[in-house]
Amino acid sequence: MAEISAAAVKGLRDRTGAGMMECKKALSEAGGDIDKAVTLLRERGLAKAAKREGRASNEGTVAIALAGTAAAAVELGCETDFVARTDEYQAFAQQLARVAAQSGAASVDALAKASLDGAPVDERVKAIGAKLGENVVVKRVGRLEAPADGFTGGYVHAGGKLGVLVAFSGTARGAGAETLAKEIAMHVAAADPSPVSIDRSGVPADLIARERELFSKQAAQSGKPEKVIEKIVEGRINKFYAEVCLVEQPFVMNPDQTIGQVLAERGKQLGADVAVTGFLRFRLGEEAAA
Repeated sequence: MAEISAAAVKGLRDRTGAGMMECKKALSEAGGDIDKAVTLLRERGLAKAAKREGRASNEGTVAIALAGTAAAAVELGCETDFVARTDEYQAFAQQLARVAAQSGAASVDALAKASLDGAPVDERVKAIGAKLGENVVVKRVGRLEAPADGFTGGYVHAGGKLGVLVAFSGTARGAGAETLAKEIAMHVAAADPSPVSIDRSGVPADLIARERELFSKQAAQSGKPEKVIEKIVEGRINKFYAEVCLVEQPFVMNPDQTIGQVLAERGKQLGADVAVTGFLRFRLGEEAAA
C-alpha cells in the first residue's frame, strides 16, 4: 500500500473540503493518486464538485491589456512576493500583456519572439531577471478577440493574483459597456464554481460523461427504481449545467438575476444586443489546462 503523507492528505482536503480521515482513507484506496481520491470522495458525496483550485503557491503576477477588439493576459512568474509587488516588475508584466494584445501573440513562444522596445521579449525577460536578481519567466499567455463589432473588458484581483478577460459581441460602447464588461469579468473572477463555458453547448462532453457516471453511482445507493434514478441523474445534470455555464450562473452582484438576464437587461439599456463570445481566467500559480 502506498504511504500517504500528511501533505497529500492536506492537499486533498483543500481541494474537496472533506474531513482528514475521509481524505486519508480515499488516498489509501486510490494508491496515492489524488485525482482518483477526489473521484472516490465525490462518489460518496463527501466532496464538492468543480470548486476553484486551492491557494496558489507560485509568486509573480497576472497582468491584462485591452487593444481594441483584442485583449490579452500574461502570467509572469518570479521567486519572491517582494519582487512581484515592486512597481518595476508590475509595469513590466503590463508591458508584456500589451505586446501580446497588440501583436497577436497567443502563446508563450509567440510572445517570446515578439518585439518590446526594439528587442525580442525573451531578451527583455532575461534582462529584467538579471536586474532584479531573480528567475523571471513568462508562464502563460492568453488572448481573446471579440467580433469586429464587439468589445472586450477585464479585471485584475488582489494585486495580480487573478486576472480575467471577457469578449463581447454588440455595438454598445462608452461607459455603460465598459462597466458591464468589468462587472462580468468580476463575476468570472468570483464565481464558485468557476464557469467552464459560456453556455451548455461549450461544456466538454467528457466532463458531462464523468458527472453523469458519478451522479449515477450516488443515486444507485438510494435503492430506488431505475426509472426514478434516471430522473434523479438528469435533474443533477441540469443543475450541474446551471452551475458551470456562465449565462446560467447567478450574478455575484445580484444573485436574483442570471448572467444571461443581466446581459439582456443591459443590452436594452445600451440600445444594442450584447452577448459574451469568450472569456479566460488566470489564477496565479495554477497549471494551464492540457
